[in-house]
Amino acid sequence: WLQRLKTARLVRQDDWDLVDRAKWTARLIEAVAAARKPVVLVGHSCGVATIAHAADHFAADTVVGAFLVAPASEEATARIPGIDAAFTPFPREPLPFPTWLVASRNDPHCTYEEAGDLAIAWGSKLLDAGEVEHLNTASGHGPWPEGALQFGMFLKQLGNVETS
Repeated sequence: WLQRLKTARLVRQDDWDLVDRAKWTARLIEAVAAARKPVVLVGHSCGVATIAHAADHFAADTVVGAFLVAPASEEATARIPGIDAAFTPFPREPLPFPTWLVASRNDPHCTYEEAGDLAIAWGSKLLDAGEVEHLNTASGHGPWPEGALQFGMFLKQLGNVETS
């Protein structure tokens, strides 16, 4: 998606294997602050929790929505080597912008019920991806056209906001 969407930007982290809550959220907050247009965030797995932790730190009206894919549960996050213990618990307040949360029925890192609980807490629309495991390249998802279609519908719901 990064190559296909001309305004997409990757928020690079110092170390993708050592997930540090303070560093990851600070980097995301910094990237959003540098944007010149309203931002739609896309987060996967630990990126979903990063968005939830950073959400209250964005300047008003900078983030217009977030598309959250395959979150890891709090229990799974706590078990992953290299994950900062401060990542859990996840915030449980509604996120201050519209969100869709895409979850698999057989994700080894988050049950569909756990994803549903997060969706309720955050005020997200829950999308059932079916039995597709963790929705990553290891589970056979390359370009993921179904996800791109859902993301397009999410953008349409947000309206004609020009985003970065």
